[in-house]
Amino acid sequence: MDPIRLGLVLHPTRDVSPVVGTIMAWAARHRVALAVRDQDRHRVPDSVQAVPEDELADQSGMLVTIGGDGTMLGALRLAIRDPKPVLGVHLGKLGFLVEVEPPELPAALDRLLTGDYTVEAHSCLACTVCGDDVVAFNDIALVRHPGQGFVSANLAVDGQQYGYYRCDALVVCTPTGSTAYSYAAGGPLISPATRAVVVTPSAPMAGISRSVVLSPEETVQLELRPGSGPVAVEVDGRVIRDESTSGVVDIHYRPDAGLVVRLDPRRHQERNQLKLRLLDLPLLPEQLRELLPESLRRQLGRREEPLR
Repeated sequence: MDPIRLGLVLHPTRDVSPVVGTIMAWAARHRVALAVRDQDRHRVPDSVQAVPEDELADQSGMLVTIGGDGTMLGALRLAIRDPKPVLGVHLGKLGFLVEVEPPELPAALDRLLTGDYTVEAHSCLACTVCGDDVVAFNDIALVRHPGQGFVSANLAVDGQQYGYYRCDALVVCTPTGSTAYSYAAGGPLISPATRAVVVTPSAPMAGISRSVVLSPEETVQLELRPGSGPVAVEVDGRVIRDESTSGVVDIHYRPDAGLVVRLDPRRHQERNQLKLRLLDLPLLPEQLRELLPESLRRQLGRREEPLR
C-alpha cells in the first residue's frame, strides 16, 4: 500500500499537544508525513509541514481532526471539493461524529495504514446566502437577535410557496444535523441512512409550527419577510452574516459530500444512542454520579484528583 499523508485539523483553543505527540511518534515509526494549516504552525513541531488552509485536504490522503464535532465539520468543509476520509479524535464534551478517544488512537492509526476501516458518506446542504455560496454538513439556521423582534420568513419548496414562519430561529438540517440544533428546537431524529432535508422552527409564534421533512430532490428557499427582525445566519454554528433584515437563502441537498472514517460503526451508533438518552434526562452530571455504586464513585474520584 502506498504511503499516506495525514492532514491534521486542530481544535482552535483546546490543548491538543498530547494527541499531536501521539500522532507524531506513530508517524515517525511508519514514515508517514504530517501537515497542518498555516494558522496552526506554532502549535506543532517544525517537522510537521504547514500549508495554506485551502490546500490541506488536496495535499493529504486523509485528515485527522483533534477536537469535537465542530472540528470534524470544519475538516469536512475543507475537503468539500475532493472529499477525503476524516478520522475524528475526541477532545470535546459530547460528540456525535467523532469516534476515537485519545487512548485508542495508536490502534486506530494502525488500522488507517492497513485499510481496516469503513467510510461513512455524509450529505451536506449547498446554500446560497444572499448570493454567497456556503456548505453546511449539520445545519443552516436563521436566528433572531434578542430584544430585536423575531425571524419572519417565507418557505418555498421547488419554487412553490409553502407557508411562513414567525419564530425565534429557523433551522434547516441534514440527517446528521438532526441531532444538533434541530433536535434542540424539537425536530425529529433522522437516521443517517436516510436522505432528507428537515426544516424546524424554534419557539414558533405564528405560521408553520411543526417540522417539515422534504426529499433530497426538493429545493428549499427561505426569504425574509418585510418587518422581520434582524437575523443572524449560522452555518454549522458559525455566523456568516449578521443583522440581515432582508434577503434569500436557497438550499440544495448534496449527497456523499463528506467521508467519515468508521472503525466500529455498531459501537459508535450505540454510544450515540446513549448520549441522546442522557440529553433527555433532567439531571446534572453530579446528580448522575449519585446513581453509580459507591465503589465506582470512589474510583472516579481518585482519577479526577489533581496531579501534584
